[in-house]
Amino acid sequence: MSEFWVYFQIGLHHVLDIQAYDHVLFMMALVLPFTFKDWKRLLFSVTLFTLGHTTALLLSVYEILVIKATIVELLIPITILTTAVFNLFTLGKTNRKENLNLVYLITLFFGIIHGLGFSNYFKTLLGGSSNSKLVPLLEFALGIEGAQITVVLAMLIVAYGVQSLFKFSRRDWILVGSAFIIGVVVPMIIENEIWNQ
Repeated sequence: MSEFWVYFQIGLHHVLDIQAYDHVLFMMALVLPFTFKDWKRLLFSVTLFTLGHTTALLLSVYEILVIKATIVELLIPITILTTAVFNLFTLGKTNRKENLNLVYLITLFFGIIHGLGFSNYFKTLLGGSSNSKLVPLLEFALGIEGAQITVVLAMLIVAYGVQSLFKFSRRDWILVGSAFIIGVVVPMIIENEIWNQ
């Protein structure tokens, strides 16, 4: 198997790993307010998240930015919670589109936080000289982007099905989805090992 496919598959697995579902939860929270007709804005948001994630890995691999793992492990569920709560507070508000630049900026920042969460493991996968780290990092980023697009498509299909077949309103879909995500991440925050230090 070529080196490209190795790192691409690691990127796919990083997002789609059942054991580490925080990445999928964030994508779910990000996608909830969108529909198929919003695909350009949604793709841009997902790509910004990947860019932030990759930037964090790059900074970490070259040891420009190093943050304690326990802090990052607390920040990751907080980013998910913040996104889900934002969905609830902007539910039905017409000025949501006006806040897109802020949403894009926050998505990029949250991508950096999520990237830092994976940086230690990714550094152990690499090895070799600093020159040999950039290409695997980009291959890994493509795997992440592919997996995220898969999650986004699955969420959009489920949203369409629930809203069409079961006559859920879009508002109810966002409300129930955000509440579910909040219910999953609050225990992650409460049980974080940082509180035991």
